Amino acid sequence: MADQRDVWLVVPVYNEGPVVAEVINEALRVFPNIVCVDDGSKDNSAEQIRRTGAHLVRHPVNLGQGAAIQTGVEYARAQPGAAYFATFDSDGQHLVSDVERMVQRLRDEPLDILVGTRFHGSTEHIPFLKRLVLKTVVALSPRLRKLHLSDAHNGLRVFNKKVAGDMNITLNGMGHASQIVEMIVRERWRVAEERVTIQYTEYSMAKGQSLINGVNIMFDTVLRTNARR
Repeated sequence: MADQRDVWLVVPVYNEGPVVAEVINEALRVFPNIVCVDDGSKDNSAEQIRRTGAHLVRHPVNLGQGAAIQTGVEYARAQPGAAYFATFDSDGQHLVSDVERMVQRLRDEPLDILVGTRFHGSTEHIPFLKRLVLKTVVALSPRLRKLHLSDAHNGLRVFNKKVAGDMNITLNGMGHASQIVEMIVRERWRVAEERVTIQYTEYSMAKGQSLINGVNIMFDTVLRTNARR
């Protein structure tokens, strides 16, 4: 197994007590350095994380996924030896094997950031609403089309120290994904997509993207696109 001690997984957590320990323990088998950002959870998420031995940072109140990712990146990039970073969901949707492959690709290729995409092969397993929202976001965003990104709101991203050092997410909620795309363009990070598998379990789908959040993502995309024309 490859030595992954220079890799840090950044895991935003909000009310994932039933599954977060299992998710983190599985990831720890490959990646010894994980920081979980408990974003004001009201359940026992923090207690479950402590049992795994992963690093834990806590927001006293819920600030949103963007804020949790930024906090986690700031923590991880300050650690000695940290060279690669991955954002990883806490609900069990992502595969550790996908992160391994993406990290290896960054080691081997002249890239700064890899963005996961679930749009490859058959997409029938993706809930219809989610497919509609994500495809509409791409259709509305010239930046995504220019960068050849088909799934910019995929939570699985792997990037190098340069990206981690420059990352400055100021949109606390789901709009952070659009902001990361803007940073890719502005900072001229070398970007590519990687095919990944999203596991839609009964649990993750129950906590998944709501219609209101989906509309908010599309609205944010339209506003940010028009504001820069």
